[in-house]
Amino acid sequence: MKPETFYSLLAEQNLPLSDQQKNQFERYFELLVEWNEKINLTAITDKEEVYLKHFYDSIAPILQGLISNETIKLLDIGAGAGFPSLPMKILYPQLEVTIIDSLNKRINFLQLLAQELDLDGVHFYHGRAEDFAQDKNFRAQFDMVTARAVARMQVLSELTIPYLKVGGKLLALKASNAPEELLEAKNALNLLFSKVEDNLSYALPNGDPRYITVVEKKKETPNKYPRKAGMPNKRPL
Repeated sequence: MKPETFYSLLAEQNLPLSDQQKNQFERYFELLVEWNEKINLTAITDKEEVYLKHFYDSIAPILQGLISNETIKLLDIGAGAGFPSLPMKILYPQLEVTIIDSLNKRINFLQLLAQELDLDGVHFYHGRAEDFAQDKNFRAQFDMVTARAVARMQVLSELTIPYLKVGGKLLALKASNAPEELLEAKNALNLLFSKVEDNLSYALPNGDPRYITVVEKKKETPNKYPRKAGMPNKRPL
């Protein structure tokens, strides 16, 4: 997808980009490729592929009407090079974005990126999702949590639901739709007092299928979740 195609597709969906936003995406691409030579951020470095499979793919929650341009507190778990939250932040500057990542080198990249793109209202923390979720400054503080291709729902729910306020939503972006994945996550979702509200399917402009599972938190998460770092993965609920 050429940048011009990206701009026109967004304009068609009533999301015209300003020159500043176009420049932010352009600079994002340049820094991504430049830093990717030093630390492994992405396997995708071709410009047209980055615009399609990183930028366009990341803004799907906006295109699907799940996020609006208002001051909502959004947490992105396992964002890697900032996907999906930072492309959404460029599009909707009012979003308040927090990213937690277990690799300090990636946090360094994100800090520089935010500086270069002149993004405010973004916060980056180095550490494990399991640990921060037991910190009262993070636990039950967010309206929305996003996770793009991070883990199966059975594991992902334990890593993310504790961060949500009651009524808050987890948006899990995936490239494959496995109905059995939601079935095996049923117990975990019950224990975490949360429920699948929707499972959206759509396609990227090149025809690649994509899915967003929307999970709503119904009640406060029991204090014992999430368990210690590594446990959700080792012994899923």
